[in-house]
Amino acid sequence: MSIDMGKPSTAGRAPGTEEPPDAGVRAPAAEDRHRLTALQGLAALSLDAMASVAYGPESIVLVLAAAGAYGLGFTLPVTLAIAALLAVLVASYRQVIAAFPDGGGSYAVAKRHLGRRTSLVAAASLILDYVLNVAVSVTAGVAALTSAFPELYGERVWICLGILVLVTAVNLRGVVESAKAFLVPTAVFVGSILAMVAVGLFRDGPVSTASAAGHASALGEGATTVGALLLLKAFAAGCSALTGVEAVANAVPSFRAPAARRAQRTEVALGALLGVMLIGLSILIGRFHLQPVEGVTVLAQLADASFGHNAAFYVVQFATMVLLALAANTSFGGLPVLMSLLARDNHLPHVFALKADRQVHRHGVVWLALVSALLLVFSGGDTNTLVPLFAIGVFIGFTICQVGMVRHWYGERPRGWRAKAALNGFGALLTGVSAVVVTATKFTEGAWLIVLALPLLVLGFEKIHRAYTEIGDRLELGRIPQAPHRSRSLVVVPVSGLSRLTSQALTAARSLGDEVLAVTVTHPSPEDRAAAEALRRDWELWKPGIELIELASDTRALGRPLSAYVRKLAQTHRDTQVTVLIPETEPARLWQRLLQNQRGSVVAHAVRRDTDAVICRLRFRVTADAR
Repeated sequence: MSIDMGKPSTAGRAPGTEEPPDAGVRAPAAEDRHRLTALQGLAALSLDAMASVAYGPESIVLVLAAAGAYGLGFTLPVTLAIAALLAVLVASYRQVIAAFPDGGGSYAVAKRHLGRRTSLVAAASLILDYVLNVAVSVTAGVAALTSAFPELYGERVWICLGILVLVTAVNLRGVVESAKAFLVPTAVFVGSILAMVAVGLFRDGPVSTASAAGHASALGEGATTVGALLLLKAFAAGCSALTGVEAVANAVPSFRAPAARRAQRTEVALGALLGVMLIGLSILIGRFHLQPVEGVTVLAQLADASFGHNAAFYVVQFATMVLLALAANTSFGGLPVLMSLLARDNHLPHVFALKADRQVHRHGVVWLALVSALLLVFSGGDTNTLVPLFAIGVFIGFTICQVGMVRHWYGERPRGWRAKAALNGFGALLTGVSAVVVTATKFTEGAWLIVLALPLLVLGFEKIHRAYTEIGDRLELGRIPQAPHRSRSLVVVPVSGLSRLTSQALTAARSLGDEVLAVTVTHPSPEDRAAAEALRRDWELWKPGIELIELASDTRALGRPLSAYVRKLAQTHRDTQVTVLIPETEPARLWQRLLQNQRGSVVAHAVRRDTDAVICRLRFRVTADAR
């Protein structure tokens, strides 16, 4: 059920959205210009996943380093397992895109196959992941900047907020504009990583170790046994590189027609690039016998080993810093679309389903920016404060989506459905185990906040849904209402003096109602009494044919006496529609509106609060040529 609260809507769709472009109707050319191509989709929706190669392999190495040099030998096998899971996820989300072209990813899958409550858990996990992704990406990019320029460390929070404002401003201009703006940084980063891997494969040993020189080794002394638990923990840590894989499936409506086909191409391209980079970096780690050191990233050591400590090394570092900071754009591309679907299903305020020009879910973009800004301020711009909270939500979403797709194949049963269901079932097992391991290992570091926030978000969705249901019942939505009929109309016009505005207000009131009453509030002070007498005298001379009612007030209150009088009229005229018409001036210049006394707003607020009367606000525009 979708409740129309003064917004355009169509049955079964969110307000402001169109039919899926793949449904046989191509989006209008004007709107198509503000949608993504497959290449632009990579720049707009894959930055999170692309940037994760900067910390995914490092996460694996840091866990395996507890077992010493022998443990680091398992870097490639663990990475291959993650790459296999990546292939499963890409294949799964490619099917999700085809089956759910309206977007929503795991939320849409769970809603159809696992029930409403499970779908809300998936939506809550995605929302948390998207919000945390913005904060983690921005702080990680700024951390790379402050590592190169330590004197900026004290200003890191302001730098984080500045980057957030930049990314938000670009996204308010449209998803295509953000894709164009971030296409070059994405290409430079991917090109530099692939070049580093290609050059490193032809090296017999590291060209340079200057970046790691003088830094303490973080390698353990082999006291920890390389067992299943350590490998599982390394696998779960490395799976942070998979965050962002679901973003394309969540934002299918943002692509040009045929949207589903373009989104599938983007998903496959993302999976292929991410897989090649992850495996390539892991091979180089083993080839150069790299060891983790404090204060220097694994990616920096690999760039040093492949290119040497030269200009190419700094290109890799700079491209990594920029892409980490801009990886927040993935959330701005995916979350507003997800929020619009939740709003369409009455789980979020309907305002999140509205679209501005350039196909922008502006309210979702602004909300994401504000919450992310609060996180940045709360964390003090420190990545380590936020990382323990990161990636848990996306693993939960992965698992729910995979289980839902197993149900999908079992219900649809197309050719080869058993193999597809087995693939999704295996993926659900891997991501489910990863979710449990990550939550357990990071619970005391802050992951308990996510465990607490998930049910609170779901309860919030349910409360909003109940509120919309109650409103719908009161409005009798879905039922044929009684035929409209004409009732007698009484229009009340508040006045404080005679002017052209008063004349226009009474003229409009006469055209609206069967009876018109002019009402003024008088006060006992000498100056107010003199003004009331002057108004009464002028009214008698004017003779507009409308009675002037004087309401005495002991205080200088304006709204309460008027609302009390209107309430009394409604009680004595039960079969009459009472309307309050409030005349207001609208100056030609914006700054001149600050000079107004805001009486109209005071009266409107009081009448709306205390009565059921209809409120009309008559605007008299003062132009430069007005006399």
